[in-house]
Amino acid sequence: MADQPNGAAPAPDRLVMMIVSDTDADALQTRLVAGHYSVTKVGSTGGFLRRGSVTIFSGVPQAQVDNVISIVNEVCHARRELVPVQTLPFIGDGAFTAEPVEVRVGGAIVFVLPVERYQRF
Repeated sequence: MADQPNGAAPAPDRLVMMIVSDTDADALQTRLVAGHYSVTKVGSTGGFLRRGSVTIFSGVPQAQVDNVISIVNEVCHARRELVPVQTLPFIGDGAFTAEPVEVRVGGAIVFVLPVERYQRF
């Protein structure tokens, strides 16, 4: 861990990696920045529905991890949507129905990783 000058924020010893829907990403980023957390946002594509998703990284002290996860929980709600079957990657009989299918979308996946070394240049 890098030493911090007196009065500076403690060095992050955890990397919080949040994979969220692109519809929730801007609100989450705004809330994290308002909470004085630094963030890096990287665009990605989801697997099952092939929708846009965003991965947000934030390095934080271990004592702040629960606060960050709490913000994610407040902003990124899972919800149900009706999706046309033609857009789903089905194989077999399910692909021939004309009825939309209800699927879970949104929410977040969060990983908390230990930081072995932190340097700011």
